[in-house]
Amino acid sequence: MSSYYSIPVIIPAYEPDEKLSILLRSLKEAGIENIVVVDDGSGSEYAALFEAAAALEGCTVLTHSVNLGKGRALKTAFNYCLLKYPKLCGCVTADSDGQHTPKDILACMKKLWENPQALVLGCRNFDAPDIPARSVFGNKCTRKVFGYLIGLSVSDTQTGLRAIPSFFMKALMNVNGERFEYETNMLIETKNMDIPILEVPVETIYLEENKTSHFNPIKDSVRIYMIFGKFLFSSLSSSVVDLILFGLFCNVLRAVDGIPGGVPYIIVATVLARVISAVYNFWLNYKVVFRSSANVAVTAVKYFALAVCQMLCSAFLVNAVYGLLGGSEVAVKIPVDVFLFFASFVVQREFVYRKNNMR
Repeated sequence: MSSYYSIPVIIPAYEPDEKLSILLRSLKEAGIENIVVVDDGSGSEYAALFEAAAALEGCTVLTHSVNLGKGRALKTAFNYCLLKYPKLCGCVTADSDGQHTPKDILACMKKLWENPQALVLGCRNFDAPDIPARSVFGNKCTRKVFGYLIGLSVSDTQTGLRAIPSFFMKALMNVNGERFEYETNMLIETKNMDIPILEVPVETIYLEENKTSHFNPIKDSVRIYMIFGKFLFSSLSSSVVDLILFGLFCNVLRAVDGIPGGVPYIIVATVLARVISAVYNFWLNYKVVFRSSANVAVTAVKYFALAVCQMLCSAFLVNAVYGLLGGSEVAVKIPVDVFLFFASFVVQREFVYRKNNMR
């Protein structure tokens, strides 16, 4: 490709209005050479808009017979661009509702041209006045969740303005997600593949209180947060298994007349319960949560090294606190393990299942 003006701009559209036509004309006037519009099953009443788009020089319209979602529309366009432009450095995605100006789209194209190994995000300022409440809620909540659960610092997780390198487009063809959650999965994949993220400040535009957006802040946020449900289920169910076994072993060992070596029964109960729950947790994480394709032995060594450290911390902290306060062993163990749960999650995210252990 001769210049960044030739980078294709992908615009998924579902039941668009005249703002799509205005955007397309302004992109052509700005000198952008290649545009790919995806009609995501809008229906016959929107045919005239898409026919007008197809009539523009350098504009291609791809059509879904039924609505398949933004994620599927992006995959359709990625596949087309990779075949049509085999030497492309990447593509830029933009929304059809007029939120992204040609100036900002060109800025992202230029940034990608200069940094072909990075994902470029056009990021809005959500502290600016007059932004719809649902957009502020959706973006700020998702940003905070991302910061902790994924370990990515991204100021606008839901931006539709993205410049994507060609090698990443190929990988994204196999990433899960058919609707808005696909864009969240895209960001998670940058973590897995160790792809840098660059941000370009863009104008924050909401027309008519963003009424034409098909993003539902409740329904689609639930879809997005369900991505993290597997993490929480695995850890919490393992904690339940551990707690039940700890209580059972305490009841049994408390009645034992002296444990060899004089080891406190709480320590022994903690070790036995943690070993069993750790095996359960590791296998669930490996097969379901992270769907790891890495060598089982290498991953297991990392995981169980962490499990041993966590087990010892739990055992000695519970024993120390119980010795000071007395009461119920289980009641003491709960807050200790809650603290260790959050610490363990960060270590698993950054060390145990990082990059090469995930697909």
